[in-house]
Amino acid sequence: MPAPDPACLATFPNPAAERDYLITMRVPEFTSLCPLTGQPDFAVLELAYVPDRLCLELKALKLYVWSYRDARAFHEAVTNAFLDDLVRACAPRYMRLKARFHVRGGIWTTVTTVHHPPGWDNPELVREASAPRPDDEPAAS
Repeated sequence: MPAPDPACLATFPNPAAERDYLITMRVPEFTSLCPLTGQPDFAVLELAYVPDRLCLELKALKLYVWSYRDARAFHEAVTNAFLDDLVRACAPRYMRLKARFHVRGGIWTTVTTVHHPPGWDNPELVREASAPRPDDEPAAS
């Protein structure tokens, strides 16, 4: 099975690199495969980041998301690999990824992972990135 392809991630110059600002995205249709059973795992991904010199291009991000459809990995591995690839692509000042996996065997799984370079601190944006959204209900089963 093909592995996820971070080479498809594209960026563009940050139009306001002189300031900290938060970009949030919600990906409601993430799919990967359970490494043990091969059954599909569905998740809603919530990405929040403070760009530095580069921003993520959305169509390329969509193609990257799709590259996981045939990838076999545990929830924790998928979430951390996804964040690592995005960080390598755009080197943000801060990035947080929350993966809310749909119920499997009666268990909801949410994996949250964060990146920020040493010394970067903006408590207000970190709070905003971590704040629950009105539609933060668990994913439907």
